Amino acid sequence: MSMKQFVFFGFLMAGLTLFGCGTSGKDFNATLYDSINNGNTTQQEVESMFGRPFKKGFQNGDEIWIYEHNKYKVFSVLGADTSKDMVVIFDENKVVKTHLMMDNKSDPK
Repeated sequence: MSMKQFVFFGFLMAGLTLFGCGTSGKDFNATLYDSINNGNTTQQEVESMFGRPFKKGFQNGDEIWIYEHNKYKVFSVLGADTSKDMVVIFDENKVVKTHLMMDNKSDPK
């Protein structure tokens, strides 16, 4: 290995160690999840609480909003990966039909 390659490899490894993480999605305030009421909370209220969704789609004619935020670490010494996802399904009147929160930090009950 030449000196240039060795130096490049050293900088690469240092960069991965210092900046060895990534994110996907858009962070949202998961503590507001319990404020959503099926059959009562409107699309406008959901957007007011959580902001614009990371993804939108349709399933069986119902509009679906997905809020997602994930942090990935290259090395475990930098901390654990975190993941939280919220899915909100609206009826034809733009009212919450059902909703679901998932994360990798909750203790199983």
